[in-house]
Amino acid sequence: MDYDVIVIGGGLVGISIAWGLSKCGQRVAVVDEGDVAYRAARANFGLVWSSSKGLGNAAYSRWSRTSMANWYQLAAELKAETGIDTGFVQSGGFSIRLTPTELERGIASMAKLARQPGMDAEGTPPLEYEILAQAETRRRLPLVGETVAGAIFSPLDGHANPLRLFAGFHKALQQRGVHYLPHRKTTTIRHRAGAFELAGDGWRLGAGKIVLAAGIGNTALAPMVGLNVPLSPSRGQIIVTERLKPFLSHATGYLRQTDEGSVLIGESKEATIDHQRPRGPITAVLAERALRTFPLLREAKAVRIWAAFRVVTPDGYPIYEQSERFPGAFALACHSGVTLAANHALVLPRQILAGALSADLSVFHSRRFRVPAAV
Repeated sequence: MDYDVIVIGGGLVGISIAWGLSKCGQRVAVVDEGDVAYRAARANFGLVWSSSKGLGNAAYSRWSRTSMANWYQLAAELKAETGIDTGFVQSGGFSIRLTPTELERGIASMAKLARQPGMDAEGTPPLEYEILAQAETRRRLPLVGETVAGAIFSPLDGHANPLRLFAGFHKALQQRGVHYLPHRKTTTIRHRAGAFELAGDGWRLGAGKIVLAAGIGNTALAPMVGLNVPLSPSRGQIIVTERLKPFLSHATGYLRQTDEGSVLIGESKEATIDHQRPRGPITAVLAERALRTFPLLREAKAVRIWAAFRVVTPDGYPIYEQSERFPGAFALACHSGVTLAANHALVLPRQILAGALSADLSVFHSRRFRVPAAV
């Protein structure tokens, strides 16, 4: 075997797992297509967000809140290793509602989330949130637009700089001696004599364990090791403004100001993979909602607009599983790569090393998508 573990996929999910495995003393390599891949890391908005997640799946809410709590350790360790500050701030997040109808829907959704069974567990931070009427929203956010109906605030939420997070992981992997192998598309995976053999155009590598973290590429790789990872692309657009004087220390669900001063705006979702060019009508809607939220942005210049692909499972929740036919082959897929980065770096690697995922992650097995045929 060339390595103890090979991670397929050099995006945020893959490199966070690889970093955690290297901390456990494993010989690790990351095999990556490179920037030709439909990399979700390009579209990361940077929210570290848990308060509104998990409606219909309490385990996902708990998993997200646990990762929020682990983010302090992750940010501190990466900075100590590399000197790179991820910009993580947990100052709380506002889900701003532009109309009374939006606010009513948000209130109903949060109430339903909070009262569903299984939300609380020992060691999991409690779900905390406040409903803010228009006047209280304007008191806390004085620059908010006059027509904003209200907001939902949670002290759990925050944000980080995803580019610095990505760079921090890669620098740490290099310092730890993890081999990052770009421009290598995995085309075959075989299991022989208790080990895995990966191959592509002109290369071949072996490892005792493998982790599939290739985003949309997992749909083709998973069946090679007896797994099922159904994923769909979700294109999102982001507008970036010039650097402005600080006016927003909190994250919102679709707009945030970075520690460098620029403002990021983005909440669009399109189920397509036709191209990565921004669409004018979507850009216009994003800009219009941002101006209604903070009218001061009317004077700001947009310096960049981009689109990129994220991935989503059929129900929107992650997939974590180990192959039953080929133990040692793990598949991971999720939409919230930034929020869950702390769990992927600090929790999952120990379970992969032990050869078994914890029982509380069984709800994220892909068997939930197997629907019996009607009689």
